[in-house]
Amino acid sequence: MLNMSQEGPNVRGLYINGEWVSAARSFDSLNPSSQGLYARIPDGSPSDVAAAAAAAHAAFPAWSTRPFHERAHMLLKIADVWERRKDEFVKAAVNEGGGWLGKGAFEAGYVSEVFRSAAALCYQNIGEVLPSEHGKFSTATRWPLGVVGVISPWNMPGILTSRGFAAALAVGNTIILKPSEDTPYSGGLYFAEILEEAGVPPGVFNVITCSRESVGAVGDEMIENPLVKAISFTGSTAVGRHIAAKAGAHLKKCCVELGGKDSMIVFEDANLDKAARAANFGSFMHQGQICMSTEKLLVHESVYESFMGKFLPRVARLKTGTTTDAENIIGPLINNRQAVRVKGLLDDAVAKGAKVEVGGKTWDNFVEPTVLTNVNGDMDIWNDETFGPVVMVVPFRTEEEAIALNNDTDYGLTAAIWTDDEARALDIAGRLETGMVHVNCQNVNDEPHVPFGGVKASGVGRYGGRWSLDAFTELRWITLDRGGRHFPPGF
Repeated sequence: MLNMSQEGPNVRGLYINGEWVSAARSFDSLNPSSQGLYARIPDGSPSDVAAAAAAAHAAFPAWSTRPFHERAHMLLKIADVWERRKDEFVKAAVNEGGGWLGKGAFEAGYVSEVFRSAAALCYQNIGEVLPSEHGKFSTATRWPLGVVGVISPWNMPGILTSRGFAAALAVGNTIILKPSEDTPYSGGLYFAEILEEAGVPPGVFNVITCSRESVGAVGDEMIENPLVKAISFTGSTAVGRHIAAKAGAHLKKCCVELGGKDSMIVFEDANLDKAARAANFGSFMHQGQICMSTEKLLVHESVYESFMGKFLPRVARLKTGTTTDAENIIGPLINNRQAVRVKGLLDDAVAKGAKVEVGGKTWDNFVEPTVLTNVNGDMDIWNDETFGPVVMVVPFRTEEEAIALNNDTDYGLTAAIWTDDEARALDIAGRLETGMVHVNCQNVNDEPHVPFGGVKASGVGRYGGRWSLDAFTELRWITLDRGGRHFPPGF
C-alpha cells in the first residue's frame, strides 16, 4: 500500500542550468487538508528568471540541432523515470495539492503518456513542399522557437505541467518552468528531479519557483525577457488575459488554456443511469477544480425528475474530508481564498432564490458536493467559473433552448451531449460554442494526442499531438532555385 505520510520532500533549491541553486528567501507550501507546512520552497526572483533564460538560450543551439531521434529517446527515458517514481508524485499530489488518492494515481499514469506522445511528435511531418510558378523547390518548414516560458497551474500539477512543456521540448525548444505557488514541488521541482535523473542536458530545462508575493515580478520577467520567445500558460482567464496582453506587446507567441463554464446536456432519449454517473464524476472530480468540470446540467423537462432521482443519491454518497483517507473522494479546495470564494458564490445564489438539493455545508477549506436548482442569470454563479464542487441543474424544453443555455457564457471550453440519436448529437455539437464536445460522456476528457483547447474566454491555441506544432514552432518559407526564375531585360 502507498505510504501516504505527510512528510515533505527534500527541496534542493531552484533548478538552473543543471544545478540546484539557493534563493535569497523561501516561502511555505501548505497542505490544504491540514493547512500545516508541507515544504519550504525557494522564493525565486526576476534575476533568477534572467539566469534561467540565459542558460536556456545558451543550451538551445545544441538541443535544437540534436538528431530528432535522440530527443525522442530522451523523452522516452523521462517517461521511464517518471513511471518508476510515480508513487512519489501521488504522495505529493495528495499532500500538497489536496487531491483524492485516485485522482493522483490517474494523473501519475497519464503523465508518462504525455512524454511518450511528445516523443512520437519528433517523428511527425515538420513541413510541406509547395508548388512554384518559377520551378523552384519551395518548402514551408517548421523550426523551434528558442526559449519557451511555461507557467503551469495547481489543479493538475502533473498533467498540465507536462503538457505545457513536453511537446515544446520534443521539437527542439528549451524551457523555463514556473509552477503555481500552490503546488511548487509537485508541479515544478519534482519535474526537475525527474529530468535531471533522465540526463537532460544542463540549461535545456529550468525551474523557478516563487511565492504569491513574488509572482507578479517573476512572471513579468519571464514574459518580457527578450531571450524568451514564447509563453505557454494554463490557468484562470483573468491571469491569462494579462499574460496574453503582455506577450502581445512584446510580439511573442502565446498559447493560453483558460477557464470554463461547461454544460452537460441530457436529452429525453438519454441513458439516464449512465448520464447520472457521468454527471457525478464530471461535476465533482477533484472538488470541481478542473477547467472542464461540469458546472451546468441542462436536463430535458420530460426526464428531469427521473434524472434527479438517479443523480442526487449518487452525490449524497460522496464523502468529504482529508484525502489522506482514501474513502474521502471529495478533498479540500486548494486554499482558504478559494474556499471563501466558493462559499460566497453559494451564499449569493441562495440569497437570490436558488435551492440547495444536496450538500451546501462548508468548513475550513472543505465544501460538500452541492447541487443547486432554481438558478438564474442574476446569480453570480451563473456567469462565474465556480472551480469548486458545485453544479447547477436546469430544465429545458427544446433543442434551441438547450443550445442557448449552453452558449450563454463568456467561456467556450467543453460541452457534453447525452442522446441515443447520434445524428442529432453531431448536429447540435456543431452549434455549441466550445472547442470540444463529447457525446454520451462527461466533460472531463483529455488525451495527449488530441487538439485540446477552447474558444471565447477559454483560451487561444491548442495543446496536443501535431497541433502543438502551431504553438511551439515557427514556419519558414525556404526555396531552392533550379534555374527557372527569369528577370526582366535591363536587370
